[in-house]
Amino acid sequence: MTEDVSLQEPDSHKSENSEEMEIIVNVGGVRQVLYGNHLNQYPDTRLAELVNCLSGGYDTIFSLCDDYDPGAREFYFDRDPDAFKCIIEVYDFGEVHMKKGICPICFKNEMEFWKVDLKFLDDCCKAHLSEKKEELEEIARRVQLILDDLGMDSSENSWAKCKKCIWKFLEKPESSYPARVVAVTSFLLILTSSVVMCVGTIPELQVLDSEGKSVEHPVLDKIETACIVWFTLEYVLRLISSPNKLHFAFSFMNIIDIFAILPFYISLILTHLGTKLMELTNVQQAVQALRIMRVARIFKLARHSSGLQTLTYALKRSFKELGLLLMYLAVGIFVFSALGYTVEQSHPETLFKSIPQSFWWAIITMTTVGYGDIYPKTVLGKLNAAISFLCGVIAIALPIHPIINNFVRYYNKQRVLETAAKHELELMELNAGDQKGSVSHDKPAHLLGNGNEHSRWSRHQKFSHSDPFIHLLSDDNYYRTRLQSCK
Repeated sequence: MTEDVSLQEPDSHKSENSEEMEIIVNVGGVRQVLYGNHLNQYPDTRLAELVNCLSGGYDTIFSLCDDYDPGAREFYFDRDPDAFKCIIEVYDFGEVHMKKGICPICFKNEMEFWKVDLKFLDDCCKAHLSEKKEELEEIARRVQLILDDLGMDSSENSWAKCKKCIWKFLEKPESSYPARVVAVTSFLLILTSSVVMCVGTIPELQVLDSEGKSVEHPVLDKIETACIVWFTLEYVLRLISSPNKLHFAFSFMNIIDIFAILPFYISLILTHLGTKLMELTNVQQAVQALRIMRVARIFKLARHSSGLQTLTYALKRSFKELGLLLMYLAVGIFVFSALGYTVEQSHPETLFKSIPQSFWWAIITMTTVGYGDIYPKTVLGKLNAAISFLCGVIAIALPIHPIINNFVRYYNKQRVLETAAKHELELMELNAGDQKGSVSHDKPAHLLGNGNEHSRWSRHQKFSHSDPFIHLLSDDNYYRTRLQSCK
């Protein structure tokens, strides 16, 4: 009899005006008193639905909350109270601000639970959320790359498996000890070829050819030939084994590899053709121009140095700061060169012949180089030089700090992403072990692709909360115990 009374209790509030109704919400132990007229501003939200759910019976009530006390008319939610305090601000101010210290992804999930649209989230908080999403997507990409390297698909033929092994061997130095040896060898050969290119220009080490002209020593030519053969073999193998050859061909680092290799072969071809079809002098000029392109070889070091890659990325992200620096210098160069030319015209032995010629003086002065080939001789000219020097120091110093911050932030971010990727792999291994322990023969039900990935994910939040990893766990190809090799 008591059970029947309790089941009918929610209906006793039917006659009460929902606009004047008062409800108590207990979120994670924090109680909030809310009013119907306040919540009904946004009728599609979960809190507004609570106001009108009492007449629908307990099934309706428990579809909206975790527990309910009919005597106190108090709804219980096992959710984050800090995020809830931020979300209910939408009823007061029409927008939501995410406080510092709250995970953006968790906050997004909380907003979805309370059925508050993301359009109410402030723009600054949206930027933070987007940045965190990008980080998670990058972690997911790294996780998938590691998982792809863990083993071979049994459906692949032997040639596909061979290409994958070659690609992993050349592109993943950390995958095995021989791969590290090859990477170190390639690094040393890059240094050797760069040193040979420089040493070959020393007159004392050059020899005379049949026409009495100085050429590089034959030993240096042989060393360079050996290096080029290695670079060519490495490039061809990487091209053949590349999963996406179009992307490989137009990758920046691979374009650098081409520019480091082609001059050698083009020089051989032009030299051979020049002795038969063309004037040898013209061919030698073309060959000399091509040999200058060998300096691109030094950029190959970036392939083996994460620090150089980080520096390149930091400079790309600091494009605005670098543009600001160039703008400051350009304005200063124009102003101080014009002033220097004007005040120096009164001196009979002036070195400032024109404003364009004064640009050189302004550049070396503002950058604190000061060659001394052009210098002021009047008092006003020296004063102008001192001011330009100080302005140059300030102009250069101002953007340096943001550039350094970008480098440090990106470098630390890369280390965090690498650690997070390994951590997610360990969590996925625990998840896989847990599921395999509970299901002996058949494939787990949550891997059947039934569209319930999000609900399955919420049941295993102890392993991960990152949405980008759902598609990895839902694919049985990645559901393997060899994840232990990533530890």
